[in-house]
Order: sequence, then structure tokens, then C-alpha cells
Amino acid sequence: MNSDFTLAIHSLTLLALQPDRMSTSEAISESAGVHPVRIRKVLGLLKKHGFIKSKEGTGGGFIFALDLNEVNLWDIYKLTSEGALQPKCPDSNEKCVVGANMHKVLFAIFLGAEEHLGEYLKHYSIKEIVDLVKETNCCD
Repeated sequence: MNSDFTLAIHSLTLLALQPDRMSTSEAISESAGVHPVRIRKVLGLLKKHGFIKSKEGTGGGFIFALDLNEVNLWDIYKLTSEGALQPKCPDSNEKCVVGANMHKVLFAIFLGAEEHLGEYLKHYSIKEIVDLVKETNCCD
């Protein structure tokens, strides 16, 4: 799994917590602790797929575009990380029974793992992430 997945969730959660105002990429990057260019890349992807809207210029920024219950973590994973669990196998000896088949065998196993991960991630919407952040913040 790559950091774009967690940065996308971080960005959407921050935007969801501020539904009445725009947030800049600088503010989001400061919250996430990464360079604004990294956040802009993720925000561009989220915007392209309709999760957020943006406005340029003074007073501009980004805002959540959907109902918080409509977006689940599997949606974000597919957008940012699909295939990330695929095994990275070196070019093996095709004359060896193991070398000739290891990539296919592992690919099938990890594809199944990703499907199970998807079923699990579908149970968490951005609304639930927002609620968990609020709950954690209240109890510290």
C-alpha cells in the first residue's frame, strides 16, 4: 500500500471536518506533514474522480463534493493503490518448475488477499473515519 492512500484519506477527512469552507493544499499538507506538491497530486486525483471540488484564486481551495457516507476506503484504495499488493518477483529461471510458476501462484494468492481487503475496507466510510477521529480526539 502506498502513502497516496493514507494521504487521500487524510485529505478527505480534513475536508469533511470543514464542510462550510475551502481548505488550501498548504493547510492540508501542513496537517498531513508532507510537501504541498505531494498533496496537490493526491487532490488532483480526488478531484478528477469527483470526490472533491476546487476553486482557484483568493478564498479558493478544496471542498468535499459528496455525501460522507458515499465514499468508503475501498473506493480510495482502488483509486490510489489498486494492485499494490501484487508480488514483485524477479525474472526467474523458466526452466525450473518453481521459477516458471512462482509469479502466477503468488499473483493469484495476492489477488485474493486484495479482494478480501476490499471487502473489509468497504465497511469504513469517510463519515466513519471522521467519527473515529472525533471520538479519539475527545478521549485523549
